[in-house]
Amino acid sequence: MFLCRSGNSQKKYSMNLCLNSLSCSEAWKHHKTVLKQFLTDFTSETSMSLALYTVLHKPIRDHIMQYILLLTKLNEVLKEGSEKDVVTSAIKEYMKLESFVSQVLDEACFTKSLWKSLGYKFTDMLCVPERRLLEDSKNLPISASTNRSDRILLFDDVLVLIQGNSFQSFDLKLVWVDENSIALSSLVSPAFFFLCPQAVWQWKLNQAVRQALNGKRDFPLWGKTGEGTEPPSCRFFTYVFKLEGKFKSATYEGEWHWGKPHGKGTLKWRDGRNHVGDFKEGLEHGFGICLVPRRSEDRYDCYKCHWYKGKMRGYGICEYGNDMVYKGYFKDNVRQGFGILENCSAEHPFKYTGQWENDKKNGYGVWEDKDRGERYIGTWLDDHKHGQGIVVTQSGVCYQRTFHADKMVGSGILLLEDDYVYEGNFTEDLTFVGKGKLSFANGFILEGTFTNKSGQGLQTHGVLNTSNEQLDDRITKAQLGLKEFPVEKRWKGIYDQFLEFIHSGCKEETEESFMGFHIQTSKELRKSQEYLFCQRYEGTEDVSWRTEDILEELVQHQGLESLPSYLEKALKSSLHPLGKLLKALTIAFQATYSGIGANKHLLTMAQEEIKYYAKKIWEFYQGLLRLALEQKGQLPANDQKACSMVLPLILPCFYPELFMLYMLYHEREDDLYCQGIMDLSLFPDIKLLEFLDVQKHLWPLKDLTLTTNQRRSLIKDKCFLSATECLQKLITTVDPREKLVILQKTYEEIESTVSRVVEKDYKLPMDDLLPLLMYVVSRAKIQHLGAEIHLIRDLMDPTNQGGLYDFLLTALEVRKCFQQLQLFWWDCFWLAEMWHGQERP
Repeated sequence: MFLCRSGNSQKKYSMNLCLNSLSCSEAWKHHKTVLKQFLTDFTSETSMSLALYTVLHKPIRDHIMQYILLLTKLNEVLKEGSEKDVVTSAIKEYMKLESFVSQVLDEACFTKSLWKSLGYKFTDMLCVPERRLLEDSKNLPISASTNRSDRILLFDDVLVLIQGNSFQSFDLKLVWVDENSIALSSLVSPAFFFLCPQAVWQWKLNQAVRQALNGKRDFPLWGKTGEGTEPPSCRFFTYVFKLEGKFKSATYEGEWHWGKPHGKGTLKWRDGRNHVGDFKEGLEHGFGICLVPRRSEDRYDCYKCHWYKGKMRGYGICEYGNDMVYKGYFKDNVRQGFGILENCSAEHPFKYTGQWENDKKNGYGVWEDKDRGERYIGTWLDDHKHGQGIVVTQSGVCYQRTFHADKMVGSGILLLEDDYVYEGNFTEDLTFVGKGKLSFANGFILEGTFTNKSGQGLQTHGVLNTSNEQLDDRITKAQLGLKEFPVEKRWKGIYDQFLEFIHSGCKEETEESFMGFHIQTSKELRKSQEYLFCQRYEGTEDVSWRTEDILEELVQHQGLESLPSYLEKALKSSLHPLGKLLKALTIAFQATYSGIGANKHLLTMAQEEIKYYAKKIWEFYQGLLRLALEQKGQLPANDQKACSMVLPLILPCFYPELFMLYMLYHEREDDLYCQGIMDLSLFPDIKLLEFLDVQKHLWPLKDLTLTTNQRRSLIKDKCFLSATECLQKLITTVDPREKLVILQKTYEEIESTVSRVVEKDYKLPMDDLLPLLMYVVSRAKIQHLGAEIHLIRDLMDPTNQGGLYDFLLTALEVRKCFQQLQLFWWDCFWLAEMWHGQERP
């Protein structure tokens, strides 16, 4: 037993000594003088190799043979048992060691012979002291179909293909062996194949590749039987491309699969270009960040984009070195589809939101020039304003013209802040020239020829109509862009991306490309807050929306009972496709109608745009649902005409800009209404009830058993208190449905109070309802009631027309209560003066 343990220790020592000889030889290269002196007694002028063998290898091999003989004799005398098993195992290990040493020496001899036979050209380029030949197709043909003039050499680090007077070298770390045909693939050169391979070659190639990847040789030479016979197909490696192509001279560090970059990786070029991201089958594919140096500048363009087969495609963000930022879609490396380009520098700041084609502004888009304080809404061609366009200025002036290559052509319509309307030709500085018609706010119309001479101001020759007729609302409140920009053609680039996502089968890997960055994008992108469609998931949402989960939930919540709550949840999520679509539409809407774009002449254009948003969102919901049902093998149900439920859900996103347009559109009538309300508020209940001609038997001015808010009161502003407070809630919601419910409850509160006064159920006829409603309206003091009324009327569900809601809304509309309060203003003014003891003017 002692001998066995000593034998094992000696075996390990001998094996380690042999394995370390290679690394030691590196050190001896630097001490050739000392080595030669040491070998003086063993060498002559022609036997250096023999001397090295005598000194370094023979003692070890003799030592191993002595141990094998010793252990063999010991094994013969031992009886069956555990001790004999240990000795038998030791003998096998020593025999492997002997085979290993012999094989290494044989490889050295074969390699030496190879260098002599190849000739100087190949030897000078291939000969490396540490390199060893493992197999040669000259000795063992790789397959029957291999060209006999070709020669294949398998070394321990490279595979070499010799063809005539040239050769190709393949690093074994980038060589893959196909099970069926032994396909050796690498981007160093086109793949080459060996059909009908011999089993020995296939086995040796696999082992050589695996050992090259591990960075060390197996012991025994080809590894243990059945273990590690195949190298991994996915690898991590650094390589410098040499051949012509887009990767020429680039260094790639990353994951490989079957001879091509595949997975995560980094490309670096000598000119400073860098690409970090996903690769597939040798090309950029998936999300990636690319840095491109700018010529003659020490700055970079940074592309954070999706790539498809080596080209930018889908949603991306580009931060240019000149302080511009583009957020939108790409195709074939150029901006294509919907996108936003913004100049963030202090000099000439601008922002374009709209359609792109072939890297240029083409189609419908909005341009905001912050220096000039102008916004252009219209069509583009090759980066120029071209076609119909609307220009809105910061001063409130707006005009509609035809443009050709950024220049105004033909006549147009110019709408001034004081409700002057000019129809004709005018210059870029808004000076009237040529024939035109100027309509004044007081009803006068001047029609003729206009000229503007230096030092003489504006001159005209024409006819002035002073009939003092009020301008038609169609003119004073002209709405622009309705015929010129059909709503279905605006923001087509946004819809196209979502349509493509649905047509692709809503594959999760395509969602980011079509609809914006997803939560799983790189850390580099998270540092930049330049997002278009979605925000990063910060743990604030209850559900992490995945495509398969979305389609599953669509099927589960398709019933009308649960559909509204599901749609509300989806539209509020920045990770749901419908939520991303709503976010994109919100950005487009704000780019058009916020800030400078808040102009009353754009109200109808904005209103129809929101209605169309609801229609398209409903269509995309139905498309998603049909896809989900088809994947489950179910037939889609008949399309439900329920897009009306979408509008109230999306309205909060657009309400601030939309309501501002309504306020501007109805500003004058609201001002007149507010003046009347202010004067009516001076009167106590009795005087106001008398003025409004409310029948006295309906006045709640005697002891009654009323609710808390309906209690008897002679104090000013306290009659019909519950109805007044109910109506005041009109401004607390943006949902037209909820506003109509508030009107209904206001009516019910009025009727309930009257019923308590007359001590019986009382259904108010229109003649009684109108004065009571005017009383409640005057006490509620809603500042922009006209805008509220028209917004409800324009955006309410069409199914409510002709019903109770329609009746209540009609009671508040301009032709009824609201207009009467305006017409009563002068009478209110007179009553106020009489109340204060003054005479009527």
